[in-house]
Amino acid sequence: MELRDARERWVSTGGIELCVAESGDPANPTVVLVHGYPDSKEVWARVADRLAERWHVVLYDVRGHGRSTAPRPLRGGFTLEKLTDDFLAVADAVSPDRPVHLVGHDWGSVQSWEFVTVGRTEGRIASFTSVSGPCLDHFGHWIKQRMRDRNARGLGQLLGQGAKSWYVYALHTPALPEMAWRGPLGRRWPRILQRMEKVPADGYPTATLSRDAAHGAWLYRDNVRARLRRPRADAYAHAPVQLITPTGDIFLSPALHDELDRWAPRLVRRSLPARHWVPRTEPERLSSWITEFAEKAG
Repeated sequence: MELRDARERWVSTGGIELCVAESGDPANPTVVLVHGYPDSKEVWARVADRLAERWHVVLYDVRGHGRSTAPRPLRGGFTLEKLTDDFLAVADAVSPDRPVHLVGHDWGSVQSWEFVTVGRTEGRIASFTSVSGPCLDHFGHWIKQRMRDRNARGLGQLLGQGAKSWYVYALHTPALPEMAWRGPLGRRWPRILQRMEKVPADGYPTATLSRDAAHGAWLYRDNVRARLRRPRADAYAHAPVQLITPTGDIFLSPALHDELDRWAPRLVRRSLPARHWVPRTEPERLSSWITEFAEKAG
C-alpha cells in the first residue's frame, strides 16, 4: 500500500542511507513512526494518512529494510546504539529545531524505548507512544525480579511469556531463518497475516519482505541476549509515554508492563481489543490516540 502524497528523501548515517518519507505540512509538529519486524515503513501507511491532516508525519525504513541500505557486515550492524544514531539523524534532518513525537510498533517500539531512555536523545523527543514492543532493559529486570521472587504467579508469567517468545529463539538459529524467509515463509506470510491477524490484503506487505525479514533477524541477534542478561539500571523515560496494549497480542503478555510506572513516571496506559498488527487493523483508533496524547504532551 503506497503512502499518499509522500515526499521522499535520503538521510545518511554511519555509512547507511535511510529512505525517509514525509507527508503533511512541515510547519506542523513532527510525528516520527518507526516500524517493526519484519515490516517496512509502509506498515504505517493507513495511520500516516490520517495523521497527516494534523501533523508533519515522518516514516523511515529501518536500516536493512525497505529501500534503506544494509550495514556490511550484517553482524553488529543492528545494535541499539546504531539504531539510535539513525533516529537522531532522521530527527535532525526533518525537525532540527523542535522535538518530535515518537511512535513505535513491535521492534520499532523496542528500539524507540532505547531512544527515549538514553541521555543523548534528551530534549529531542516530546512524547513516545509504544505499541507491542517492550524495552529490553525493562524486560531484563522483569525476568530477574521473577527469578528472585520464585513465587507461583511470577513463574507462571515467565513461562507464559517464554511460550509467546518462541520466535525469538528461532531467530537466533544461524542461517535457517534467512532460508525460511527467502523461501516458503516469505511467500506465505501475506496469507498468514490475513488469516491470523485479519490484516487486509491491500498491497501490504511490500515486495521487499523476504529481504527485510532476513536482515531484521540481526535486530534480535545483536541485542536481545546481551540486554536481557545485563539490563541497564538507568533506563528511565525522559518524555511522557503512552502504552497501547493489544489484549489479543499473541507475541507479548500484558504482564510484561506490570512495573512500567517505575521506569516511565509520566505514563498513560490504554488497552485495545486487537491482535498484534494494529497499525494495519486499527488505524483510526491508533491515529486518534496518538494525536490526543501528543497534543497533551505539547
